[in-house]
Amino acid sequence: MINRLIRAIAGTFIILSVLLGMYVNENWYWFTIFVGANLLQSSITKWCLMEDILRKVFKIQD
Repeated sequence: MINRLIRAIAGTFIILSVLLGMYVNENWYWFTIFVGANLLQSSITKWCLMEDILRKVFKIQD
């Protein structure tokens, strides 16, 4: 469940930031880069901040 939520949130953030970059201000592309960098970092370190946040919000134990 957590992995699906993380993918859905990351995908939503990327789509939203690209649209905001296209139609509002190009500085929104920095948010797209930030999300991509976090995805890359989590694949290397096997640690994801969004996973920790979701576990606390939904009170899920390992």
